[in-house]
Amino acid sequence: MTLIPELTILQPADKEQIDLPRTSEEELAIGKKRLYIESYGCQMNFADSEVVAAVMRNAGYATTSSATEADVIFLNTCAIRDNAEQKVRHRLKHIVGLKRLKPELMVGILGCMAERLKTKLLEEEKVVDIVAGPDAYRDIPKLVEEAGSGQKAVNVFLSREETYADISPIRLNSNGVTAFVSIMRGCDNMCSFCVVPFTRGRERSRDPHSIVREAQDLFDQGYREVTLLGQNVDSYKWVVGSEEQGVADAEPSPRSSLPAPTTNFANLLEQVAQIHPDLRIRFSTSHPKDITDDVLHTMARYDNICNYIHLPAQSGNSRILKMMNRTYDRPWYISKIDRIREILGEDCGISTDVISGFCTETEEEHQESLSLMDYVRYDYAYMFAYSERPGTLAAKKYADDIPEDIKNRRLTEIIARQRGHSAERNQRHIGQVQHVLIEGPSKRSDDFLCGRNDQNKMVVFPKGDHQKGQYVNVLVTECTSATLRGEVI
Repeated sequence: MTLIPELTILQPADKEQIDLPRTSEEELAIGKKRLYIESYGCQMNFADSEVVAAVMRNAGYATTSSATEADVIFLNTCAIRDNAEQKVRHRLKHIVGLKRLKPELMVGILGCMAERLKTKLLEEEKVVDIVAGPDAYRDIPKLVEEAGSGQKAVNVFLSREETYADISPIRLNSNGVTAFVSIMRGCDNMCSFCVVPFTRGRERSRDPHSIVREAQDLFDQGYREVTLLGQNVDSYKWVVGSEEQGVADAEPSPRSSLPAPTTNFANLLEQVAQIHPDLRIRFSTSHPKDITDDVLHTMARYDNICNYIHLPAQSGNSRILKMMNRTYDRPWYISKIDRIREILGEDCGISTDVISGFCTETEEEHQESLSLMDYVRYDYAYMFAYSERPGTLAAKKYADDIPEDIKNRRLTEIIARQRGHSAERNQRHIGQVQHVLIEGPSKRSDDFLCGRNDQNKMVVFPKGDHQKGQYVNVLVTECTSATLRGEVI
């Protein structure tokens, strides 16, 4: 899973964000109740908020970008670290003031924090009226109704079937160019440090027809890039006739081939790539134990599948990896990196996750993480100190015995090493022409535009007459550790 909010990140896209649904004046003019959503955490949470918005719109709610105008406020939460939960609790303190001014305001906690704490959350945070886990979003209108009658409303049931395949998401605060498409839910990996299997349930894949149809619809609406999302996309598997895996009644896109009786991730990737050459495909996240040569060869065959893979290592030491229950060791991981470079070339963008200070980690084992980074030379990384999460296998089996100052010192060393590698990898592009999909204005100046290249690196260049949604060729002339800069040619 790709983490976002409280991590130290070296990457081109600023992921520390909150969804702010746009206000539709037409919707508000006809007197609908208004919904405000904030999203925290991984990309899956942002995609889930778009499903929630669709469910609520079907129940008669409009979205608003102003919490003060809302009749219902939802915080879609993350539980991957204590920091993530504390951010939500801090936000609730601000919302208390809104509720004093507007007593009928409904406040809901959605997502992983809701699933982890369940009814305990209602006891700890009196401002909360609604608690809904990741598989309960269809039930939210009923929960809002219950809360409106003065009850505390809770649904944290985890499903083995729910994929929301039949719900067309409302794209919140969209740039109209890029979009997330969820292809599966849950996780079966049981990494010892991770709470996700307990907050998102068992792994289940979504019907490929519905995925292709959603991507086709996005392309028809003018979107030019989709990111296929899952906790572990490489274990995607759909067997025709397996109703327990999700909704299976959607018609396939007329521009794509029918899936085989069993569709794996390589098959799905190809079907989405065949929609149109101008639709870029990304995906996240891959697990080293599951990514196959078939996936890599599919990427190599299609120019519109981006030459970039997020392949979390977590540690460079085999003993620690075993304690983490990652099911691979250091040599296995290195062999996957070698295979990626062999099939996709040295320019393939590779990013990772690294944890410092996992239980019992020695200084020598920390150095092995640094040496793995030296071997791979990642383009960027998500890096953070180990944070014990209640209920995980690590919390039950191991003592969190590395002092915080040592965790943080090791994390600082990891960050410094990655910063050097990121700069080095970016320097490779100076003098090269990059094919860039324009996403919109640069954050620093409206005179510049920005977009990402094939390797998921942000490229900034003068605006000229170009518009978002266009592809341009940019000659890279300079770089930082996070950004490429150049001129359109």
